[in-house]
Amino acid sequence: MLVNKERLYKTDQYGIRNYSLLALGAAGVCLLYSVIAIFAFGLLYFEAGAANSNIKTYVDAFWTLQMSASTIGFGDHYPVTIGGRTVVALMFYVGVGLVGFIGALIAERLLGFADTNVKNRELRQQNSDILERTKILEQKIDTLIAGVEDTQNLCKDHG
Repeated sequence: MLVNKERLYKTDQYGIRNYSLLALGAAGVCLLYSVIAIFAFGLLYFEAGAANSNIKTYVDAFWTLQMSASTIGFGDHYPVTIGGRTVVALMFYVGVGLVGFIGALIAERLLGFADTNVKNRELRQQNSDILERTKILEQKIDTLIAGVEDTQNLCKDHG
């Protein structure tokens, strides 16, 4: 599978990859639903044969984990076994992180928070400029010191 890297990220003059918010968001959503799809098999495994279980199908398990990941948890489906509760708890922690990540990307796009990467690049450029200017000043000081030393030696020789 060939991936157009220009769509995923752009590399700036410092070699830093700046990933597309759309690509990151799509990757986050795909990862979230992939984890839900996989965990749903585990949840169904624990809940399918349990007494008093209301998670009877893969769709029920998927829905339960989706609600867990989003922290909504309607309560129409819930685990009754220790194994099922463990799977839902794991999904909660993983899901909260992924949903938070996706939410942060949306907030970044809509609200346009300050991009620390831009600030870091600006600081790197400023530091680079300062270092270059410092080198020039050091050369001038070295030249000045050499001139002063030459003048002192001339004065000693003629004095």
